[in-house]
Amino acid sequence: MKRLCLAIAFVAGVLAVLPAAALAHEKPLAARVLVIGHRGAPAWRPEHTLASYGKAIADGADFVEPDLVMTKDGVMVARHENEIGGTTDVASHPEFAARKTTKTIDGHAETGWFTEDFTLTELKTLRARERLPQLRSTKYDGEFQIPTLDEIIDFVAAESAVVGHPVGIIPEIKHGSYFQRLGLPMEDTLLATLAAHSYTRTAPVEIQSFEIANLKYLRGKLGTMHPNIRLLQLIDAADQQPYDVVAAGGKLSYGDMLKPVGLHEIARYADAIGPNINAIIPSTADGHLGAPTTLVHDAHAAGLELHPYTFRPENQFLARDFWQGSDPKTFNEAGLLAEIRVYLDAGIDAFFVDDPAIGRKALTIR
Repeated sequence: MKRLCLAIAFVAGVLAVLPAAALAHEKPLAARVLVIGHRGAPAWRPEHTLASYGKAIADGADFVEPDLVMTKDGVMVARHENEIGGTTDVASHPEFAARKTTKTIDGHAETGWFTEDFTLTELKTLRARERLPQLRSTKYDGEFQIPTLDEIIDFVAAESAVVGHPVGIIPEIKHGSYFQRLGLPMEDTLLATLAAHSYTRTAPVEIQSFEIANLKYLRGKLGTMHPNIRLLQLIDAADQQPYDVVAAGGKLSYGDMLKPVGLHEIARYADAIGPNINAIIPSTADGHLGAPTTLVHDAHAAGLELHPYTFRPENQFLARDFWQGSDPKTFNEAGLLAEIRVYLDAGIDAFFVDDPAIGRKALTIR
């Protein structure tokens, strides 16, 4: 309790000295602001493992997020990227050494090992490791397998029974156009998997993508028959483009999509947008919070909720207004609480966070 009181005092102190330009006040469109366990609870467990999802649920997440990629034999598994050299021990497996290669993924050359070159059986011989070992504990490296989407659904269903309420699943289709070109389209596989489990036929589900065409396709497939499934259009940097737009020779940028006319177009097929937090309150040149944009207001006016990403507890990920000390690696709970509070006051409807316990606490101390 003393620690919480100190955190609350820190939050209040920071908010009191923030420049007025950094403060915005809008009401959420959603009836209740939701905490999304970004890849589970990666501040405490290796991302995209059942242990990470379990920690997120125990710590109060309303949703857990599996990023989905495909195996060679057409199974959906949870990894942040299809390149797995940085998140598994594949490099220590001599039997897979020859599979290291360079590929062009969404226009960018990547070197490593790729899920689409492995069967599920082969991937199950690997173990997860911490993606940010310079910041976070590696004590769980080597303990956890790569989970399939089926396993995640069954796990979340069981954990939901333990906590006594449904926990949502917010899967992201990663590199949809890329996998489609490989003959491994993800959209229908995802819908079939969701339909095959009684849990995801009724529990909250929100499918997300940085691409556009697959969300439009899903909207057409879902119609009004699946009220538990919503769609989230993810938004990258303003000067970037969705890769399906690039592949089609189009000119639409994410910046265009965030203009009022673009938001109204998104509202035709999606229920929410997921921008970077900086699209809501940009940082100044020295890393402090600047003046809020009109994005929250404009999105709500179009009927879209905002589910921004990503709140992380280490100093280096926080605006300088919230740092404690000068070490970028410092785990800063009070600073993260204060930062989330600013965005809650700005009117966001849900948020992705690496430490769901802090996210939950930010909602309870408001």
